[in-house]
Amino acid sequence: MRPVVLCFSGLDPSGGAGLQADIEAIGQAGAHAAIACTAITIQSSQQVLGFEACAAELVQAQATTVLDDLPVKAIKSGMLGTTDNIAMLTELFAKQIIAKDTPFILDPVLVANSGGSLGDEQTLVAAFRQLLPYATIITPNTHELRALSGEQDLHLGAKKLCAEGCHAVLVKTSHDFDSGDIEQYLYVQGEMVHKSILPRLLGEFHGSGCSLASFIAGRLSVGDALIDAVKAADNWITQTLIAADAPHPEDKQAQLIPNRFVCFKR
Repeated sequence: MRPVVLCFSGLDPSGGAGLQADIEAIGQAGAHAAIACTAITIQSSQQVLGFEACAAELVQAQATTVLDDLPVKAIKSGMLGTTDNIAMLTELFAKQIIAKDTPFILDPVLVANSGGSLGDEQTLVAAFRQLLPYATIITPNTHELRALSGEQDLHLGAKKLCAEGCHAVLVKTSHDFDSGDIEQYLYVQGEMVHKSILPRLLGEFHGSGCSLASFIAGRLSVGDALIDAVKAADNWITQTLIAADAPHPEDKQAQLIPNRFVCFKR
């Protein structure tokens, strides 16, 4: 069968982010998504209203069942929601229940991009730092990068995370500037190896970050080199945002949902 990406992510009822974004993005990358559901959220395309995390034992049981059954070639984590869930995933790596050479894409979700806390940030940051050494690539937004690294400068922050054991960091600047193109930087073992410039589109997007990370995971699972996976993801996510759906077209401030099946419309 197609290579499998095991995703740890939460349910977004709107379908814009979370596990549905993972499934669609990974499918578009040529792989199969298997999901260990970490939380049930109450959210629309515009706002997080609440969530209930799944117990770590339940999430672990979901994950180990998939690992025993399917050819898992990559791991992707998004919303983990609790320190218990982060610790559980760390333990799966530490005990080599997940194979050492399995690519791991870490999207360190601290706050939903539709607004709303997904847990106490300080304790989540401390837990995520224990997970960093197992990450092939981490894909934080600028807020998450600064919180995890303790650095305001994004480049220094990326280098610091690499020094603490993370193999690669994708620096995304879209949250820092309101105009001009979006610059992204790929750091590998503390050195910048790739810079991309993406067009800045009008509007805010619900689920773009998890979609990008999941597409990278999918491409790594089918055998792409890291830099090629990132380049492919940049091209794909740009197309999904250009063709994004508008749940509230009358509201120019409302978030849009990436059209992750845009390629089928060509």
